[in-house]
Amino acid sequence: MDYIIRIIPQLLEGGVVTGQVFLITIVLSVPIGILLALGRVLSIGILQKIIAFYVWVLRGTTLMLQLIFVYYALPTVGIRFGDFEAAIVAFVFNYSAYFCEIFRAGIQSIPKGKYEAARTLGMGYMQTMRRIVLPQVFRIILPPVSNETITLVKDTSLVYVLAMNDLMRTTMNLVQRDFDITPFLVAGAFYLIATLVLTMVFEHLEKRFSRYER
Repeated sequence: MDYIIRIIPQLLEGGVVTGQVFLITIVLSVPIGILLALGRVLSIGILQKIIAFYVWVLRGTTLMLQLIFVYYALPTVGIRFGDFEAAIVAFVFNYSAYFCEIFRAGIQSIPKGKYEAARTLGMGYMQTMRRIVLPQVFRIILPPVSNETITLVKDTSLVYVLAMNDLMRTTMNLVQRDFDITPFLVAGAFYLIATLVLTMVFEHLEKRFSRYER
């Protein structure tokens, strides 16, 4: 127990880096994903193809490869990022592609008859989206968004390849220094707590939006 108490401050420092990558990725990738989804549902052929290609490339290659590409390959063409900035760029590009498909599926799942019924009642486009469409879309996409968000928590461990002192790299350094696997157990507890909190948040949101069920 004394050893755990001694290493917790170092693990918390790594956890701060992990938390920063997670929060910035969510804050940036969700709105970008919404914009990309709207671009995919618009009847603009060239725009749909460009976004479809973007999504295909980002979902078809691993996040690890994208991290390495941003950090090591882009400097060869004069585009350089620090380790933290490279991680954010790779994570935002990757997760915006996944969120794009989630939001697109949610928008397209709403029957056209509901738009027509809203117009019949005299609702404008924005009023229809705010009062009819978006509440139903949010309810539909919450489970997959929850899954992606929890996956993001675990994927943040990949930034160790950029020599960032995140939670996982700090844990590995402690294990190698002290020849003790206890830091792995403590780090595992950190990830479990984070996923538990997120699960509870999304369960609350699902209950809140359940009133829009048919």
